[in-house]
Amino acid sequence: MDPVIVVGAGPVGLTLSLALAAQGVPSVLLDEGSGTEEPRSARTVVLREDTADLVGRLGCRELDRVGLHWTGWRSMRRKQLVREMPLSGGRPDEGGEPVPGLLPSPLHLPQHELSAALRAAVDKEARIRLVPMSRIDTLEQDRDGITVHTREPGSTWWRGSYLVGCDGARSTVRKLLDIRFPGRTAVERHAVAALRAELPWPGQAVSHRQPPWRTGGPEVSARPLPNGVWRLDWLLPPRGELVTPEAVITQIRDTLAGWCGETPAYDLLDTGVHTLHHRLARRWRKQRAFLAGDAAHLLGALGTQGLDEGIRDAENLAWKLAHAWHHGPAEQLLDSYQAERRAAVAARLRAADQSLPILRGGGGLRALVPGSARGHDTLLADGHLGRGALGAPPSYSHSPLSPPHTEAHTVVGTPPGAPVADVTVTAPDGTTTRLRERLGQGHPLVVLVAPGTGVWDRRHWQTAGVMPRLSDAVAALPGTTELLVTESYPGASAHTVLLVRPDGHLVAAFGGVRPAELFTAARTALGGAPRGGREHAAEEDGEGEGEGEGEGLESAGRESADRESRGEKRPRAGVHAEGTAGHR
Repeated sequence: MDPVIVVGAGPVGLTLSLALAAQGVPSVLLDEGSGTEEPRSARTVVLREDTADLVGRLGCRELDRVGLHWTGWRSMRRKQLVREMPLSGGRPDEGGEPVPGLLPSPLHLPQHELSAALRAAVDKEARIRLVPMSRIDTLEQDRDGITVHTREPGSTWWRGSYLVGCDGARSTVRKLLDIRFPGRTAVERHAVAALRAELPWPGQAVSHRQPPWRTGGPEVSARPLPNGVWRLDWLLPPRGELVTPEAVITQIRDTLAGWCGETPAYDLLDTGVHTLHHRLARRWRKQRAFLAGDAAHLLGALGTQGLDEGIRDAENLAWKLAHAWHHGPAEQLLDSYQAERRAAVAARLRAADQSLPILRGGGGLRALVPGSARGHDTLLADGHLGRGALGAPPSYSHSPLSPPHTEAHTVVGTPPGAPVADVTVTAPDGTTTRLRERLGQGHPLVVLVAPGTGVWDRRHWQTAGVMPRLSDAVAALPGTTELLVTESYPGASAHTVLLVRPDGHLVAAFGGVRPAELFTAARTALGGAPRGGREHAAEEDGEGEGEGEGEGLESAGRESADRESRGEKRPRAGVHAEGTAGHR
């Protein structure tokens, strides 16, 4: 079968190709550039706990060396401290469990360091063919696959089974698919500086609203990086005059003096102006073509993280493409990518749009209401700290992959569709690891809660209690499913059985072994029965997404007809699974 074509070799495209390779799927990664990214200290990314774990599993285990887990969150308003909140700092307790009572700490690092780590992992992966200087200009689909053309200097036709556009906000793939990208322009604008200095709160992220010095503006934030480096952001009017270097220097000096009493010595590394837009593509799938990352959505106001969401796009789509690539067409499964991820990002955008007037609408009488500053701080912190509507990991509670009557079987603290807790698990071979380490391998997981298994000899617990019956039930499930055992799970009693998707979201939980219900849940989570495969795929283009857009795919059919009328033959440069190794 032809490989998956991934267009765009930014962090999302690199992550997607690595996630596909981890599940045995080859890909051709078309990079518009030369493969190098300019180091920019002021261009940083924040990864939540789940997305940092994902890129770590894909071969980027050393990100802690180039990034920093915040040890706390500090918020101020004018001259007052509103809240100081300790975070886990990325360090588990001595038992290997997350620190009780503390929120997980985000990982903050320069984006070029993340890209470099992902590219290094790609270079080691034989299933990925990375092709630099490859900008597509033609996209054609048929019922068997998808064909794209890259223009000079390396003019080539490429054949793939599926295609994913990860080519950024100005996505060529989205334009060739004729998908609209409505939204809001310049929702927020920030002056940004990266500098090395000694601030009073080492390791803490700082949000200071209405700082009391003249050039502070409505808000300034400071987020630490390794080696004493900080990224500072000043909120600017959405549309205003150009920010001059002199104005940035003045803001830096005044801000450091306001925090430290006087301007300390500092080393300015990088500056810039960052403009945030909010946009959402009308469709994320057309036949065999998909959109992910900035090609599908733009967000970032109030601490929401667009790249973080793009990596979640890649994780969600990778296992579904892998299932279709290995087992044949699974239209409902592939459709669920748009249903789940677009809904999750749309909810995030709605939450930001609803919060912006509250947080950015000025003071007035609301500023005098007791407790309003603390309430505003909580809302603003949500996006930065990965909680609430602005930041919490998505829950796919209304997914088309949810089994019927799921609510009746919710016997754990995790609701169906939400990410599972990262507990310690034991495999039948006796291997002990974290649950997240077993994700991303292309198959579901079944987890049995069995207190005491950690101290029993596995020869005994494998043949005791409910294990034989559960093993038989798991063996009868569609496809490959891994059986794991855990000592405990939040909210679960002994003999609770959890069914977990390959991307770590809970499908269902049962009080005891229920083979028939487990089978139904697993079958539904994999998209149900096959639906006419090729014929259904050919009809997909005529199906709307319920928004009345009526958008049809207009591939470069006219160009193809023109070529044929001129008698030109189309070279076929498809790369198959057998031919991916060593072609970089």
